[in-house]
Amino acid sequence: MTACRPLALLLGILHAHPVGAYILPATSILRRMIEQRDAMEVSNIRVDGTLTFFGAARRDAARAFRLSSAGSEASSEAAMMLKAPGRCRLEVWTPDGSRVAAVSSHRRARFEGTEIAALGAVVEQVCAILGGRSGSETEGRAAVERHLDRLKVDSRRSYLARVGGQIAYVMGGPFDAQPSFWVYKDSFLPARLHWIDADQAAWDLRLADYSSPLTGELFPRVVELSRNGELALRFNALKVNQAVLPDKLF
Repeated sequence: MTACRPLALLLGILHAHPVGAYILPATSILRRMIEQRDAMEVSNIRVDGTLTFFGAARRDAARAFRLSSAGSEASSEAAMMLKAPGRCRLEVWTPDGSRVAAVSSHRRARFEGTEIAALGAVVEQVCAILGGRSGSETEGRAAVERHLDRLKVDSRRSYLARVGGQIAYVMGGPFDAQPSFWVYKDSFLPARLHWIDADQAAWDLRLADYSSPLTGELFPRVVELSRNGELALRFNALKVNQAVLPDKLF
């Protein structure tokens, strides 16, 4: 009986921690993500919703809109526009008619009105991973790989983790201090992007709820951006339309 105890203990450990689970390599994860994105066959969409600024971004928005900086958050009507390939625009306005817009067009950024750093960051990253449809899966995957490489995401490693209670494939470092890119395991839609900018600020973009009847899989219902652990903005999508988007917007 004594000799059986180590074997029983080993079997118990193996039962509790399955061995040999296959983790897709980063190349396969990105290929599946691009195939899922391109299968929607939508090249121009307008997403209307509300944008809420928090903390330091709230103060930046107050200056941009010439509002009182009192309070910890501020909400405004907003619209995210994606025009493939690689052109995105996020407009935010207040009841008095003030408006700012952040634009990313083929990786070139510009602002209309006062620059708000968090606004520019969210447009650039959303555009890179959701707005880059191209002629082939290979081209689309290569474009995302180049973007992740610029953000220093180590795409040679992949593993599983949880984000928002769901399992996701993760490419990059295992710690929050290291850049990483997350893709939901079940849907192969983008879930999270963590990166460090040139000023050593840590940004964290989270994309949640692609199953909402408000947006379907065309766009996540909630987009959140944090800077150095502090929530900077949240975009809540309320309606998605396929739309004609003039080139001059970008």
